[in-house]
This record gives sequence, structure tokens and C-alpha cells, in this order.
Amino acid sequence: MLRSRSAQVLLSLALCATGIAVAQTPSHRPDAGMRSGFERTDAGPFSDADAARFLTQATFGPTLAEIAHLRSVGYQAWLNEQFALPASTQVPYLDWVENLPPLPIGANTVTDDTRIEVWTINALGAPDPSRGMAAPADQLRQRVAFALSEIFVVSNKNGTLAYQPWALASWYDMLAENAFGNYRDLLEDATLHPAMGIYLTHMQNQKADAGHNIRPDENYAREVLQLFSIGLVKLADDGTPVLSGGQPIPTYGQATVRGFAAVLTGWNWNNTGCGPNTYVCCDESNYSNCGRYGYNLPSWKLPMQPIEAFHDNTSDKQLLDYAGVALPGGVLAAGGNAPQELDAALDNIFEHPNVGPFISRRLIQRLVTSNPSPAYVQRVAAAFNNNGNGVRGDLKATVRAILLDPEARFGQWMYPSIFGKLREPLLKNTQLWRAMSATTETGRIETLNPYPPIEDWYGQGPLRSQSVFNFFQPDYRNSGEISSLGLFSPEFQILSDITAVSTSNRLFSLSFCWYSDGNSCWTNGHGATLYLDTARDASLAASNPSALLDRYSLLFMSGQMSPFMHQTLLTRVNAISGSTRGRQRVQHALYLILNSPEYSIQK
Repeated sequence: MLRSRSAQVLLSLALCATGIAVAQTPSHRPDAGMRSGFERTDAGPFSDADAARFLTQATFGPTLAEIAHLRSVGYQAWLNEQFALPASTQVPYLDWVENLPPLPIGANTVTDDTRIEVWTINALGAPDPSRGMAAPADQLRQRVAFALSEIFVVSNKNGTLAYQPWALASWYDMLAENAFGNYRDLLEDATLHPAMGIYLTHMQNQKADAGHNIRPDENYAREVLQLFSIGLVKLADDGTPVLSGGQPIPTYGQATVRGFAAVLTGWNWNNTGCGPNTYVCCDESNYSNCGRYGYNLPSWKLPMQPIEAFHDNTSDKQLLDYAGVALPGGVLAAGGNAPQELDAALDNIFEHPNVGPFISRRLIQRLVTSNPSPAYVQRVAAAFNNNGNGVRGDLKATVRAILLDPEARFGQWMYPSIFGKLREPLLKNTQLWRAMSATTETGRIETLNPYPPIEDWYGQGPLRSQSVFNFFQPDYRNSGEISSLGLFSPEFQILSDITAVSTSNRLFSLSFCWYSDGNSCWTNGHGATLYLDTARDASLAASNPSALLDRYSLLFMSGQMSPFMHQTLLTRVNAISGSTRGRQRVQHALYLILNSPEYSIQK
């Protein structure tokens, strides 16, 4: 178990692993040769390592079976297969658990931990007991949904949502279903989802009433612009700020925020019983009485509905003003009803030239690298702006462009000192489970026990961010060399002495604890403990530990383990002898790899 000093060492090593420091010799930098100059990026993969690296970016972690499948069909066919798969959702799982026969100590009570359980099943592609043990296969969709959840943030840290697992499950299902759709549809579905309405407080937003000191809530109006669409400053097509007099140009001001806030008045629960133009069922003196929600009601699964009595249709509204804007001066004239004005406002956002580079850069950062070149951003933004058939906002085309871009496929050779990203702690966990074919006895998964909660181990958990700005911000920079070089290091924002220790300790328990004497480790007692399949590799570890390390270099590091690291690990595992050396060598190799500086940076 690590102590504070060890955490400082880990932090220092991880900083070095960004590539700023020179790697150990002999060099493990691959020889690019002619690879990145004469072969189309979509022509591969040409090796298992190429396949594993692609799957690291596109899934929750490569498996031996998925590497073989990708090698046999190629990038394009694999993407087409993934695009065609339906979304694996969460709400039906919560319904299934709620209706199970009672178990002792509230084991079938649906809480937010139950939502984490089904998130884990979908992320791992593990057998789903609610669907006859069918294994979810939509890895790319689930991975993109997770990336979107870190951009369009809703969190159980909200006092209401903390106790509404169906709300967050429904929100995540919406992200998954929109992952390969159109950004304009995603923007509307996010705006009208009651979980977002509660989280960013535009549900039951009322038109201005000076007599009662009522002003429209501006919370969502600000964040939909700043975080979900265009950002704070005008961008070139390559995502770099446009300057005037050496200073960035703001994309909007307070008048625009007020305009969008006014547009967003008059939206409420979809089960109020109120018609779209009346509120006869509602208490006119208290708008909050015009709706209801509960632990498991259709309210969370239905988009908000307009109640025109509370919508501002009498004032002109200043929206975004930009070259080519459809509304003269960006002003939405008074007179429309709530749906009409919302459509016009979302179109106004969607057509802004910032959206393509803004969303493209954020998705690239979540999937591939923290510091994409401007040219990379521009190529992906071009696919967002036009999918080749004149369609703007096609997320399927955007994801394809991200993963098949030359920089995604060859960036580790093109920019070896700055390419890549710090692995998110949660994704280290999913990669371990997938690589080691982790399963439970019943299909149920209780990943959070023993306490504390998952975010206390890792600094993050699905839909458990402390703020709307996500666990880490896309423009976060470590002080020191990273900052002085003008680079970004988002994930380092949650790498602290505390999370360095707790993540390592959690990975220790996953690698070792379940395989001790069978008595000293926690078990939930009803078949929901997730076990790694160490037996699969035990014989290889006993007979040929060097081959074991090659296998793990492929599964965890896309074949990029340095000779120095390989030899260091080999010396360690060779020192393990005895009748159980195979299993112990597997466990030691896993733990040391998962906590190494080289593994910590996804290249």
C-alpha cells in the first residue's frame, strides 16, 4: 500500500511520462519507417499492436478476441459494425432490479450504485443478467457516450439527482442513443431532458415579472454556450482563438445570456397534466406545484413540455450574432411560442461556426490526445461541418474522422514528446477488467464495495462530477514544464497525492485481493463480486514470463512497453517461484504495469 511519499514519486514519474523527459534506453520509440507516409490511415490495422492502440481509443479497453476481430475485418468494417449496433441502455436494468424477488439487507433496492452497476456491465461488455446474460457489444457507442458525459455534464452531486437513479440512467441512455446521431438533436434532447432541467435549473424557469421580482434563470443559458457548444471566444476552423489587437474576441455578452434565458422560460415536467397552452391544473401562485417527480416515474424519461403561460413571448431576444446568422443581428423577434423560440435558439447555436472546432477538439481530447494539432482539429471540424453529403453535425462522421485521422493513427510517431493523454483512473479500471475477462457468478456487479464510493478511490465516477465543468477542464495545465510549453493536461487535474495513492490501492485490491486465501477479502455474499481471470494466463506466466509481459504490453500498452520496463518486470516476476508462481506472476505483473509511468500515458 502506498504512502504519501510514494504518491509524490508517482506524480513525478507520471509528469515525466508526458514525454518531456527522455525515455530510458534502449529507446522504445517505434521506427515509423514509411508507415505514416504511404499507407491510408483506414487501410489497417497491420499488426496486433495497431489494433490494440485503435481499440484503446475507441473502446473501454482491448481484448484478445477484439484485437483478432479487428485484424480480420479492418478499421472501416469494424466502425460500420459498431455504428449499426443499437444502444445498450440503463433504464431497463433498473426496472429489472426493482422487480426482482426480495433479497436480504436491501440487496435489490435501486440506488445510484445500481446505475453504476449497469454502466459497468455496458462498459465491459459483460453478460447482462437482465437480458438473459447477453453481452452488450456496442463498445464504441458506450465509449463515445462516456466522452459526451464529460462534456454535457449532469451529476448525482446535485441534491435532487443524488436520489433519482432513473433520472441519471435516462440521461446516459439519451447520450448513448445520440452518440452517432446529429449534434443538433443531441443539443435539443439535452436541453429538454428533466435531469438537465433540474441540474442547471431551467426547468420551471419563468418569464420576467418585475412586480414579483422574478427574472429568468440564466444558469443553463450560460453553460449551453460556454461548455456545450461554442465556448467563450471566437475560434478559427482549426480551433485556435481569433485575435483582434492581440486579444481573443468574445463569442457573446450578457445581453445574449439574457436572451437565451428568456427563450428557456415556460418548460416543465411532462406529466403535469397541463396542455401545451394552458395551466388549468396548476397553482398559478406557485409554478413549482405544476409538476411532480418520484423515484421511478415516467417524468424522468420524457422531455420537458411547454406551458405557455410562463413563457416570455412578448420581448425581442438577443441571441448569437455572427457572420451568416439567419436572424438579423442575432435578434429573435417577439411573438413565438415556447417550442418555436427554442427551435430558433438552438438553430442559432448549431449554425455558429465555433461549434465544429469546439466539439471536435473536446472529443479528440477525450478519445485520443490532450494536445491535438490545429490541423487535426480542422480536419475533424470539416467532417462535422459537412459529412460529405451536405449534412452538418453528423456525429458518426465526426467520430470516424477522429479515429481515422493520420494524427490518431500515427501521432505517437509524428509528435512523440507531446502526443497522448494521461489515462483516466476509471478507464484504467475498465481496461483491466476487459483485458482480464472479468466476470461474476450471477452477472450482477457490485463494483463499489467495500466503501468508500468509486469517486473517492479514483477522483471520478460516471455522472458523478463535482461540478458542471467535469472532473477536469479541457484547458487545464500543470504548472512547470507543461504550462511553460503551452500544453494542456486535463486529466492531471484529478491526479493528486490522494488519488495517486487511492487509485493504486484500488488496483492492488483488484489485482491481488480476490485471490488470496479466500477468507481475508471482501465478498458480497450473493455472487456479484467481479473476478479477474488470472487462470487464463497462469500457465504462460509459469513457463514463459517474457511472453506474458509481451501479452500485457499488447493489451495494456499497445505493444509500446520499453525494453527497460520489460526487463525490469521480467527480473521481478522471475524471482517469484513456487507452486502458485503462475498466478502470482500474473498478479504482480498486472499491478506493476497498471501503476507504471509508461502505462499511465496513453500513446
